[in-house]
Amino acid sequence: MKKNFIILMITMLVINLILPTSISFADEGEWLQNGSFENDIWEDSSWVFEGEQVDDLNLQNSAYADNHVKPIEGDYAFNYWFPDTLLSSTSFEVKQTIPELPAGSYKLTAHSMGGVGEDGAGIELFAGEQVSEKFETTGYDDWQIVSLEFEMTETTSIDVGAIVSGQPSSWGYLDYIQLVENNNLGGVDPVESDIFVEKVEGLPADFINGVDISSILALEESGVVFYNDQGEEQDIFQTLSEAGVNYIRARIWNDPYDSNGNGYGGGNNDLDAAIEIGKRAAQYDMKLLANFHYSDFWADPAKQQAPKAWSNLNLEDKKTAVYEFTKDSLEKMIAAGVNVGMVQVGNETNSAFIGETNWNHITQLFNEGSKAVREVDSNIIIALHFTNPESAGRYETLAKTLDDYQVDYDVFASSYYPFWHGTLQNLTNVLQHVADTYDKDVMVVETSYTYTAEDGDGHENTAPSESGQTLDYPVSIQGQATAIRNVIDAVVNVGDAGIGVFYWEPAWLPVGPAEDLESNKEKWEQFGSGWASSYATEYDPEDAGEWFGGSAVDNQALFDFNGHPLESLNIFNYVKTGTTAPESIAEVRNITLKFTEGEEIKLPETVTAVYNSGRVDETPVTWEQATLEQISGIGIYTIGGITEDGYEVKATIEIMSKNHVLNPSFEDEDRSMWTIEHGEYPEHARFANNPADARTGNYSVHFFSEEEVNFNVYQTITDLEPGYYNLSMFIQGGDVHEGELYVYAETSDDEFREPTSVRGWGNWNEAAIEEILVTDGSITVGAIVEANGGAWGTIDDFYLSKVRDYEEPIDPDPDPEQESQPEPGHPDPDPDPVPDLQDPKEEKDDEATSPVNEKDDSDDEKKQSTLPQTATASFQYLAIGLLLLATGAAIYLYRKKRLNL
Repeated sequence: MKKNFIILMITMLVINLILPTSISFADEGEWLQNGSFENDIWEDSSWVFEGEQVDDLNLQNSAYADNHVKPIEGDYAFNYWFPDTLLSSTSFEVKQTIPELPAGSYKLTAHSMGGVGEDGAGIELFAGEQVSEKFETTGYDDWQIVSLEFEMTETTSIDVGAIVSGQPSSWGYLDYIQLVENNNLGGVDPVESDIFVEKVEGLPADFINGVDISSILALEESGVVFYNDQGEEQDIFQTLSEAGVNYIRARIWNDPYDSNGNGYGGGNNDLDAAIEIGKRAAQYDMKLLANFHYSDFWADPAKQQAPKAWSNLNLEDKKTAVYEFTKDSLEKMIAAGVNVGMVQVGNETNSAFIGETNWNHITQLFNEGSKAVREVDSNIIIALHFTNPESAGRYETLAKTLDDYQVDYDVFASSYYPFWHGTLQNLTNVLQHVADTYDKDVMVVETSYTYTAEDGDGHENTAPSESGQTLDYPVSIQGQATAIRNVIDAVVNVGDAGIGVFYWEPAWLPVGPAEDLESNKEKWEQFGSGWASSYATEYDPEDAGEWFGGSAVDNQALFDFNGHPLESLNIFNYVKTGTTAPESIAEVRNITLKFTEGEEIKLPETVTAVYNSGRVDETPVTWEQATLEQISGIGIYTIGGITEDGYEVKATIEIMSKNHVLNPSFEDEDRSMWTIEHGEYPEHARFANNPADARTGNYSVHFFSEEEVNFNVYQTITDLEPGYYNLSMFIQGGDVHEGELYVYAETSDDEFREPTSVRGWGNWNEAAIEEILVTDGSITVGAIVEANGGAWGTIDDFYLSKVRDYEEPIDPDPDPEQESQPEPGHPDPDPDPVPDLQDPKEEKDDEATSPVNEKDDSDDEKKQSTLPQTATASFQYLAIGLLLLATGAAIYLYRKKRLNL
């Protein structure tokens, strides 16, 4: 027995020495080997790497400890680097083949981190032919989660993995790649509907399905009526409750009135309005989120103005005012029967709060609000509200700042509007980082989407817009419902910390039809049912004072213009079960094409159709040939078309002069033709991938600096034909209080510049220079921004076009006095030149139209009274000629008389 035991121990020791110290097997319910890259990727052979230039890339296991990288799983990660020696951008696949993946629903996830900007990489997960959206790395240690959900209809072999794309100097890490079966399917059967809604898996029973209807009282006072699904007039609070809403949000302004009691508009949302809204919500078992702006009117990233009564307070007095106003307001709400479930301390406080911009001061004010809430009722949830999740590192920095200053709060709340705020995957990632790092709940407290492009009240809407917006969904009821569903899904994907979503102003309807604009204006002024009244000018002259009017979101409501609920209102119920609906086309996407003058115009044979199920496919189209043949010359033309399913579609065709600027909108990866130079302050202008900040496409030159802004972006263009050219570019931004902004051009002969300005976010300003003469084929074009610290904005769409040819000037006839004399011994080539005499009538006309020098100057008088030397000589010649003629005539008469004798 002892001998056998010794043999067994030796055998086990040998096995331990022979076998690798760490082997990753697929756990039950997982299907990938070495998903955490703990084993050497080249010896393990579980991962396969493919790509045209994969042998030129640096791919390896990398120890977290060796590179000072924040670990995700285990001790190692997969590290990649695209060497600077590469001649172009490239991509590679890292993948595994699963021999038999059973039919079912699966989720593939990976943790990703890497460079930013030109050093960044793009990550796409794939399973067979299904590919996720591309996710860009955002910086060192900024780990994000990329995911792809897919269905297997039968048991079969499938390749799964990631596509990594980049350019020379791109780098990054991947770790903890997992493929798991989604066991959350099943449960309640989907319900029938006119719209298709995919069930949100893992939706908690206590998930907040909220809406902000702060404008409701002013709307009802203006005569707006709401109905239920049966077409019967009904209290909107009941309709919302029946649609699955369980929370109401109401903004609170301190004193939204002028000295005469005229309301600023936007619902005139003071404390009394919030109490009334909260009481009506409580009747239908809905809680209230009290949204304190601590301002007399709108507070957002661009405006954080202190209330009028607090305008002269120092920090300590402001702290007292915040505490007392918050506590007194909550006590009054609760006493009135309002079920206050959550309090929001501030609204979109990205960089300021109640006029304070120092974070030490801002956080002290936050804590005063939180202190008041805790003292009134410790069960009330405290939220802080921020926006722009698409800005790399913003939420990470904000959350860290709150933690550093020990701010007391429960929920990190975000705005998310699909038009402007980036991808849903990024939204999930940035919220998850806050939740995981600082143990906070997270939510989306504002979102919305359009269901129609029509305007209901005569006041221009914020969306849809042809520039600066991302429209990933059809502008339809189906598109609106899908947009809301996907935001809910993105928050749920954070995990237990994702607690809810609020839809912003789903009932801000027209107070009258658009054709009754003058009547509408009267109601907006009287009841405050527009976004701002003229009375708000005293408090907000630059924004409300210029743009006051009606509802800018009536086409994003969950009710039609007449108050009837849309099918999309039921999304809060539908996400729990999903729906079934006959598949149909929800949108046929119009197209926009650009051609250079003289280029052959070819329209596509198919256009993109988006179905209510989310499926996207191409469908054949027939274009109006007669209209197409009428296109002639530079301009914008619209061509109609009909798909084979009978849907109308439009093609907008722009015929342009050739744009000689290379990569004029910065969309191409190669931006080497552009140079950005900075002044004495660190780099603060860069090529940014953010469709919300771009006029067209995804990229623009973005600038911001807390210090002075001073940069020049330019390129030199060569091989131009001699001629006259026009140059233009677009700029948008804000907070420029001093400095210079201009577009410029430099040729070998001259310099040109045209000043410009910024007028707020999304208000693009075109700067143009005309008639720039280029004679040697070369020109440098660009833009210079010199401004105060805090200035921000983006530049996009440079355009240089030739407008006419250049003709060499013809030398005028040389001055007779400066004519060269014949050389000695050579005859004069033109001894008797004919004078170029001017018609007396023309001379008279010239004198009548020429300007008169009115200087009463003795020297001028002398000059005017003296004939020029050339005139004197001509007079002398004329006198001699007349004398000779008279002499000749006299001789002739004398001889004739002699002959007659």
